[in-house]
Amino acid sequence: MNVVVTGAAGFLGQRLAAALLDASAPLPVASLLLVDVSPPGAPGDPRVCALALDLAEPGAAERVVRDCHVLFHLAAAVSGRAEAELDLGLRVNFDATRRLADAARGREPAVRFVFASSVAVYGSAPGAPPDEAAALGPRTSYGCAKAMAELLLQEYSRRGLLDARVVRLPTVSVRGGAPNSAVTSFASGLVREPLAGAASVVPVDGALRLWLSSPATVTRNLLLAGALAPGALGERRALNLPGLSVAVRDMLAALREVAGAAAAARVRFERDERVERMVASLPPALDATRALRLGFVVDESFAQIIRQYIAEREAMNV
Repeated sequence: MNVVVTGAAGFLGQRLAAALLDASAPLPVASLLLVDVSPPGAPGDPRVCALALDLAEPGAAERVVRDCHVLFHLAAAVSGRAEAELDLGLRVNFDATRRLADAARGREPAVRFVFASSVAVYGSAPGAPPDEAAALGPRTSYGCAKAMAELLLQEYSRRGLLDARVVRLPTVSVRGGAPNSAVTSFASGLVREPLAGAASVVPVDGALRLWLSSPATVTRNLLLAGALAPGALGERRALNLPGLSVAVRDMLAALREVAGAAAAARVRFERDERVERMVASLPPALDATRALRLGFVVDESFAQIIRQYIAEREAMNV
């Protein structure tokens, strides 16, 4: 298959590209096009081509989907930036998605359009965790753009114009690298910085719960979404990916359990009302029964996620 990954220079994009090229990948890759606004790194594999491109520009989407069988659309302006810059967030998170969908529609065979959506399409409300039949009620600009893109892809799939697989990602923790402007960035910084000997500031109340997944599990689940047989999702194309519902204070307790009291002591709480309000608007858990039934996977515990991060970091330093 000819596969495209947008947002390929990002943290998840790089991991997904490496996983697609692995011999154990569930998709047979004939060619892999990596796309981002900044030049994505291209692994030394003859199947790979890298392209620096603004997907919202006229003609860009057509270049990307030419001869494409499977498209993983990860490119996005993260939540904090989308909230601060409304027009930019809509341009990147919705306009670019529509251009890609329009370029992909009507091709034979139908393009498998794997769209990385978010828990942010829901608003936090009391009661049972929402399943895919629950009404969308985003309370951030990021969630609004993702919800609009979901509805567009659902409609194009209903009409048989493409084969959408919309996956609502949990917050990914622990991300490597530098902090980004996502409002949930602290969910990685709480672990990453203390393990590196640096201080970490948590801007929310410790009782707040997050729906979390490790980078490895999210990558594996993205691959599974691309490999699903046509028709596996039926009429409803959105899928809640599995995760763990963990209170922030329990994340800190897991850090103490795995890395000791000295690491945990580097974390301090300084509440930021704006950030806390946005994080509190996210559902603390989702009903992922359907995804688990389809074979998607979930992490064992947040402590295990921390151990996994430490093992990967040590392997990179060998």
